[in-house]
Amino acid sequence: MTSGTGYEPAAHYDRVTEAWGLLLGDELHYGVFDHGDEALDVATAALTERMVQAARLPDGSADGRPLRVLDIGCGSGAPACAMSEAHGVEVVGITTSAVGVETALARAAARGLAGTVTFEQRDGTANGLPDASFDVAWALESAHLMRDRPALLAEAARVVRPGGRVVLCDLLRFRDIPFAEVRERRDDFATLRAAFGDAHFASLDYYATGLTDLGLEVEVADDLTQATLPTFDRWRANAETHHDAVVALIGEDGHRDFVRSCDILEAFWRDGTFGYGIVAARRPH
Repeated sequence: MTSGTGYEPAAHYDRVTEAWGLLLGDELHYGVFDHGDEALDVATAALTERMVQAARLPDGSADGRPLRVLDIGCGSGAPACAMSEAHGVEVVGITTSAVGVETALARAAARGLAGTVTFEQRDGTANGLPDASFDVAWALESAHLMRDRPALLAEAARVVRPGGRVVLCDLLRFRDIPFAEVRERRDDFATLRAAFGDAHFASLDYYATGLTDLGLEVEVADDLTQATLPTFDRWRANAETHHDAVVALIGEDGHRDFVRSCDILEAFWRDGTFGYGIVAARRPH
């Protein structure tokens, strides 16, 4: 999934956000299916809960204050609001998308969380936030859209206090794709880019090693590929259910590209090329 010139991730996200709410569900990310027959909202909540557990959110802070979480690539704000309601944490969500910030702020206000959960337009690879100002920095399915992943990891580690954690869930690459195969499947990669943006996948080891090199201690590094596989069936079902509304938002070509992308990604999941995982690391005291 290679980049062309002039690509703007924020512009892509602004264009598709409303449609993705219909296609991907409120949380705008993959689900973890323990049994395979769960509804999508149950599975996406289960993935968020995996991150909550990896972040040790129920532990609270040593000085009795609410934990502060930086949500890097906060989407439409659903996971941030859910974790604040469930665990009493304060959340700052950041995204490069103006539409994402607007949508997330409206969601927080509607749920009575204004002030506790806030959202700002910032770049996860240069966030401009103070050092050691958060207990947790997490990136839920946003790293693959950031070209400068070393900067993303460095910024996440920088803003975490001693004893705090960096938690990341993302799409993964499990094998190098030879140039001949890229050329042969260029139409598939063009479809993926049209549907999901300029994505670049790294390995689970890449993220674990990167956080280790920044002085953090890796506590979790789990492959969730098989558990996330049923997500594609749920997305295709949503595309059929909401066909007319999605076409009104992103056009017939956008709808077709999304459905075809589900087929392409599922094939890559099944043949061991791409997948999904979670990494969590703690900054020592």
